[in-house]
Amino acid sequence: MLSKIYRLTICFFLLQSGLSAAPVILLSNYTFAPNRSEVGEILVKDDAAIISIGLTGPNGRKFRVGNKNRLYLVGGYNSLEIKWVDITIKVKTKKGSFSNTFRIVNDQFIQNRVIAHRGAWKNTGATENSVASLQNAISLGCAGSEFDVHLSADSVIFIHHDPIAEGLTIEKEDSAHLSAIKLANGETLPTLRQYLEAGIGQNHTKLILEIKPSLISKARALVLTEKVIQLVREYKAQAWVDYISFDYDVCKKVQELDPYAKVAYLNGDKSPEELAKDRLTGLDYHFRVLQEHENWIDEAFANGLTVNVWTVNDETIMKGFLDHKVTFITTNEPEILLKMIK
Repeated sequence: MLSKIYRLTICFFLLQSGLSAAPVILLSNYTFAPNRSEVGEILVKDDAAIISIGLTGPNGRKFRVGNKNRLYLVGGYNSLEIKWVDITIKVKTKKGSFSNTFRIVNDQFIQNRVIAHRGAWKNTGATENSVASLQNAISLGCAGSEFDVHLSADSVIFIHHDPIAEGLTIEKEDSAHLSAIKLANGETLPTLRQYLEAGIGQNHTKLILEIKPSLISKARALVLTEKVIQLVREYKAQAWVDYISFDYDVCKKVQELDPYAKVAYLNGDKSPEELAKDRLTGLDYHFRVLQEHENWIDEAFANGLTVNVWTVNDETIMKGFLDHKVTFITTNEPEILLKMIK
């Protein structure tokens, strides 16, 4: 049974979270490219009646709003050295006026299909899910680096695969105790803040953020989900972050909070049609699931979904899925897969 403090904590965050109720400005895309002037659509979640849109800040004149509230780059940012541009969007609706600042990223994200599972650690000497493993995945040139998040008792988001770290259940410990944990490579147990800070200094490797189910309750898993989305918005990291989870309700919560986020389901028990119906953007299934349901690969593509397969460390199996032209392969051996695709 939950202690009184955990019950009160969950209730507090469910009541105080502003993500579901407050008007939120959204973009359908957060990148630009030299050969693509359109960024994406501007809209307001839960309030579609936009009266006017203004662009401000030092870079406001580098963009314009076209028909159907589409945001366009009007020039001046074709250099590869420019990684991103910040722009403030002001929106007026019947409910009032409000604004938000977004980071529009120069889209140099790698498309080589290689996702480093918990970062690149196995052959580098780094600890899995460490900042070093993330940095190694970036240095290798992986399309993405996957990592796992849990919520501490005092609502700090930590990076770790298992729910227990050094004998401590992350959800039942406060951040002071968890921050004292040393990983095998000498780092402390990283927080999501530290991971985002390390990951958004570049524009080549995506951050594949797995929201772990809660050991305590479904409500707490959804609280974690809201806090993750909130922190990603705070860091203006939407262009970098894709979401995955074994908890289908978590996946749907991500889609509810940010309808344009890329979110894929991990558990392998739903057909591509079911995922598309719930407006998820991809499936991310264990390789044995897709070996058994090989037709799901083509069905996923037919439904506009991405296909990721995990965790593939065998070269023969890698080749089979490369032949199937899956979108991504998640692996503990990114070095091997990178050599195969060259």
